[in-house]
Amino acid sequence: MKAHLLKVSNQPLRSFSVRRDIVNYFFNKYHYHPEIELLLIEKGTGTQFVGDSIQRFQDGDLLLIGSNCPHYLRSDNVYFQGDENLKASALVIHFNPDLFGNSFLKLHENRFILQLLEEARKGIRIQGITKKQIISRMNFILDNENENLVLHLYQILDLLSMSKEMEILSMGILENSTSEKETERLNLIYNYSVKHFKRKISIDEIAGVAHLSPLSFCRYFKTKTRKNYASFLNEIRVEYACKLIKENQFLVTQICYESGFNNFTNFNKAFKKTTGKTPFQYAKEFN
Repeated sequence: MKAHLLKVSNQPLRSFSVRRDIVNYFFNKYHYHPEIELLLIEKGTGTQFVGDSIQRFQDGDLLLIGSNCPHYLRSDNVYFQGDENLKASALVIHFNPDLFGNSFLKLHENRFILQLLEEARKGIRIQGITKKQIISRMNFILDNENENLVLHLYQILDLLSMSKEMEILSMGILENSTSEKETERLNLIYNYSVKHFKRKISIDEIAGVAHLSPLSFCRYFKTKTRKNYASFLNEIRVEYACKLIKENQFLVTQICYESGFNNFTNFNKAFKKTTGKTPFQYAKEFN
């Protein structure tokens, strides 16, 4: 998938970037960068696109996004309604894989770190006790300037490379392009889809958003995302349905329509294809 190349600047007195963002919403372009990104969602909910993966994000999610892995986070629509009391916040570290030196990373002792950095090109979600340990170290790096922070960053990578509490997000590694025209077109498609997924979106409609004919759009979207638009849209709807099931505020039959499906048969089929479970099986696990 073609994505926007983002340039990440290091901070004064640091060889890598660390910052805390407190914003009204997460709404960045589908982008990539050579720097590796360690991202903690401190507060906020929405939809994340990492490589070819579409999932929900929520408070406390911790992601490792590898070099040149395209990604995009969009907050739920409620964050765009002007409520000043509703904020999103994230703690993020960016570092170039060359920070430690190519020869150093190729040492036999660092073979698992090299493997980790390669797997991170598909996106990784970090869980369990490992997540708690990494968050603690990230906050230490943010709050301290007089320590050898490169050493602390290395210790984070070493800890991650030994952990089994991680989930690979994307099925494969996506190639990128710096074409601004393609970047803007894909962002229009993604933004429109996430904003309007609760209702029917026809191919004619989304093709118009992309400024393509319906036939050209279908070919274009399949080439860039490895999936057809109907499957893409259903994945967004299923991830939203999972959120509603976890919140336990609606019956499963109601969630079908709240998520944008027009009948329960299609909902059940799409849900099982995405999660491996029926909606009722999924609900039983959480409620």
